[in-house]
Amino acid sequence: MPKKKMGRPTDEPKPYRLDVRVSKEDLEILDDYCKRKNVKRPQGIRDGIKSLKDK
Repeated sequence: MPKKKMGRPTDEPKPYRLDVRVSKEDLEILDDYCKRKNVKRPQGIRDGIKSLKDK
């Protein structure tokens, strides 16, 4: 059996991957948010998903 690769230890693993298509406007909104919050796109998307929980 192949040996499983070891990554950096984490308290919040993220084993699920999403692949989405967005419009140019949506990407500009995401990039603007990421620039203001100084985060990368994946974190900006996670922040948006978490904001849906509050609604």
